[in-house]
Amino acid sequence: MAHNRAGRPARPDDLVDVPGLVTAYYSRVPDPGEPGQRVVFGTSGHRGSSLDASFNEAHILAITQAIVEYRTRRGITGPVYLARDTHALSEPAWTTVLEVLAGNEVGAVVDARGRYTPTPALSHAVVRHNRAATAGQADGIVVTPSHNPPRDGGIKYNPPHGGPADTGATDAIAERANALLRGGLAEVKRAPLAQAMDAAGRYDYLDHYIGDLPAVLNLDAIRGAGIRIGADPMGGASVDYWEEIGQRYDLELEVVNPTVDPTWSFMTLDSDGRIRMDPSSPDAMASLVAIRDDYDIATGNDADADRHGIVTPDGGLMNPNHFLAVAIEYLVANRRGWDALSKIGKTAVTSSMIDRVVGVLGRDIHEVPVGFKWFVPGLFSGSLAFGGEESAGASFLRMDGTVWTTEKDGILLALLAGEIAAVTGESPSARYQELERRYGSPAYARIDAPAGPVEKKLLAGLDAGQVTDSEMAGEPITEVATKARGNGAALGGLKVSTANAWFAARPSGTEDKYKIYAESFHGPDHLAKVQDAARDLVGRALAEGT
Repeated sequence: MAHNRAGRPARPDDLVDVPGLVTAYYSRVPDPGEPGQRVVFGTSGHRGSSLDASFNEAHILAITQAIVEYRTRRGITGPVYLARDTHALSEPAWTTVLEVLAGNEVGAVVDARGRYTPTPALSHAVVRHNRAATAGQADGIVVTPSHNPPRDGGIKYNPPHGGPADTGATDAIAERANALLRGGLAEVKRAPLAQAMDAAGRYDYLDHYIGDLPAVLNLDAIRGAGIRIGADPMGGASVDYWEEIGQRYDLELEVVNPTVDPTWSFMTLDSDGRIRMDPSSPDAMASLVAIRDDYDIATGNDADADRHGIVTPDGGLMNPNHFLAVAIEYLVANRRGWDALSKIGKTAVTSSMIDRVVGVLGRDIHEVPVGFKWFVPGLFSGSLAFGGEESAGASFLRMDGTVWTTEKDGILLALLAGEIAAVTGESPSARYQELERRYGSPAYARIDAPAGPVEKKLLAGLDAGQVTDSEMAGEPITEVATKARGNGAALGGLKVSTANAWFAARPSGTEDKYKIYAESFHGPDHLAKVQDAARDLVGRALAEGT
């Protein structure tokens, strides 16, 4: 059940104490004997809060030293591109990373403007560097907890392909970081901040990223059609980028809210009553939805701009699944430079509407587990034209079929919504309605519930043998999967499918909860029956395990 103040403005007592948060970053020392205080890489890096002793200076010292040692073993000798978002813990952690890189005599590259850097701009920089480099491949570190609440911090490592590190890399980094914590950080090398800043290289992330946008988007169409765009950075790292995009390409683009405030006091509360910069949440996006009639396309990004939210006058905030389906249909028809054999990537919990659309387009689906890292090899090689996930994250290839970014790119997808409206003369929401007329109208929902480490481990270990029924919600079960169809990787949970419905149950990789995703092409009532089946399975699994 939603919180009674969901979608309403934050009040003073909802706001984080920023000085206390930063003080705790430096003063609280994690106990590596406590599971909740160790380094743990989820689907998007290590996240936590200094107030819980799960994201503190000691963690960042250990993680950065572990990354240095990992890249040395892998023969990565180029610079480390370094980015941060607007969370209160991001700048302290960013300086810690810089000090350790300098202490190990590893070159760091920071923003030439001294400002915030979106995750996709970091990925673009790494890919650009390595495309041109004859020696000395670069990699990257992004200091961000993405859309997480203001009390949180996060850090993730991007190898030379520019995208999120795979499990092999993150497991090795986490294991070494925890060993360093247990050893009292005695092996961590660190330089003074002034020395580290003097040694760092400078790179204009904004200029290079924005200057390259015509290689991946038809901005001329947006300008020619006079599409009115309202861009809300949601207090995040894209704030400077949106203003520059509008000016450089002469677009009718207004930055709806240019405020950067580490408490995010201007936000409306998410469904659980917390401040969360999630552009796919109707409650978090309530302020932008309220002014939807002022623009042809209104967009929101989370704190590191790797997620997108699309708002239209006729449809309000689009379900991310709906926009992904529209985007894929449009791109396949309008990107003549793409290889006809390239596949469309989706995660196992993303809508099956995409399967139906892609099937008619004559393309193949490449279905992977949750986590954008699974799309990286395909986007990098060009064998995937598009990779997208239900949590409003996606990226796609350049016009010529080569890699753009290997990270989710919320700026890119937001601008694509403007291109779709300009070229087709219809809003993305109107185009989705047409897809439903052709392929059916799925009901889709995700249920979240609290889960501690023990429960999450049990759910990650679900297996096909635990599904003993032959039917689900009145339809024969056609598949029970614990591995993804596209790459055979473990789902970290279970997916049960029929001809017209499915559910997937898995633990969250970033928060203490589990998730049940479900979809039915037979409508909301049938969806409820599918969800009941999923709850029954999860309940039995937890009861048996505990």
